[in-house]
Amino acid sequence: MPAPEQALWEALGWSPSAAQLELLQHLQEELRSWNSRVNLTRLVEGDDFWITQVFDSLWPLVSRLRSNPEAPLRCIDVGTGGGFPGLAVAIAFPQAHLTLVDSVGRKTQAVEAMAETLGLQDRVELRCERIELTGRQKRCRGQFDLAMARAVAAAPVVAEYLVPLLAPKGEALLYRGQWSEGDQRDLEAAIQPLKATITGQQQRDLPGGRGQRTAIVLQALESCPKTYPRAVGIPSKFPLAGGGT
Repeated sequence: MPAPEQALWEALGWSPSAAQLELLQHLQEELRSWNSRVNLTRLVEGDDFWITQVFDSLWPLVSRLRSNPEAPLRCIDVGTGGGFPGLAVAIAFPQAHLTLVDSVGRKTQAVEAMAETLGLQDRVELRCERIELTGRQKRCRGQFDLAMARAVAAAPVVAEYLVPLLAPKGEALLYRGQWSEGDQRDLEAAIQPLKATITGQQQRDLPGGRGQRTAIVLQALESCPKTYPRAVGIPSKFPLAGGGT
């Protein structure tokens, strides 16, 4: 398969090694193959894959990629869908261990098979369950250096999913599109009961006119109260920013 132009990596500010590029191309092939059987994503071909999947998965992590990409990293990707950002992160960070969570069995089975074909099975674990349950599992709660969610739910809901998963000094990364003052207020209200704070915020336009993206980074100020995450379905029905308890 044709590789993207070097200009794409220059825009990203990081370039994959030859082996990593080969893995990303192989991932595209696997995604195309599985997508013909399981409806994972429509973003498979050309710039849909390289910009909207790979670039969009990695751009908030470029500072990590530049500073210490070989450092051990325990990551969780909540609502992984077709495997993004999780599989792209696993390829970019060769020492990272990824837990990918999705409640749709056919998706987790396909992504698990893709990870195995790519030789990532020792570093990528799939969990088929609702994230409200994951956040209460001893193996997951308070265990991750980086908890990520891309295109999952409103920011206050995602914060309630991610913050309970963070290890001390861990970071939650919320991938968002355009971001308003109202969005900011809602998130700030939601993270107060979670005992978390916003420590970083970036915005950029994706290449090729693919739209604006915002990355929000949260850190826990102390251990997340045991109340959170609330029972399955409650965070989305009664977001914390809306006065939920």
